[in-house]
Amino acid sequence: MLRFTSEIACARGGADTAFRLRPVPEDMTAIARYGRRMARLLLFNKPFGVLSQFTDRGSPTVRSTLSDFITVKGVYPAGRLDRDSEGLLLLCDDGRLQARIADPRFKLPKTYLVQVEGDPQAAEVERLAQGVHLNDGMTLPAEVARIDPPDLWPRDPPIRARKSIPDSWLKITIREGRNRQVRRMTAAVGLPTLRLVRWSIGDWTVAGIAQGQYHEISA
Repeated sequence: MLRFTSEIACARGGADTAFRLRPVPEDMTAIARYGRRMARLLLFNKPFGVLSQFTDRGSPTVRSTLSDFITVKGVYPAGRLDRDSEGLLLLCDDGRLQARIADPRFKLPKTYLVQVEGDPQAAEVERLAQGVHLNDGMTLPAEVARIDPPDLWPRDPPIRARKSIPDSWLKITIREGRNRQVRRMTAAVGLPTLRLVRWSIGDWTVAGIAQGQYHEISA
């Protein structure tokens, strides 16, 4: 399908003008209008045990990577999600969007559903919300709430639960990007993480996306 843009041609003397339409391909309209094309953005529900990269060169064992699930060419992870974590991983083909998603300076909220070992009380929840001291400094204030067990896909392999110790679920929203931050936060208040699922980044969410599948949108 073609769209049309107008251009004005002037005669050498400037006296005569002509108005004519020049066809523009449909996929070029965003570039013509905004100076750049629309970015491709993939919302991927990363399974447990999958690396947040497309290759795994040099590993002595075979490990699953994004290339086992993502068939779209030219997209790269915007940030990362640990191999032992699940849920939303964003991939895009635009460097500026990638930086805006991944750079902690933009403080994009990231929400996690966290299964912990133990029975969180108000004091532990408050400590997580106010900020806890880690080996790389204090964490910023977070949004923390105890929740009922969410209706999630089964994890493969399942967690190693201990019958003598209860487990619980927390919903934690942070605006930082430290290495394994949520796991270290819960451990710091005596609540080791058993399962970690990233549910959303900003307005993007994994809701409705099956494990190991992705949705593509324009951004």
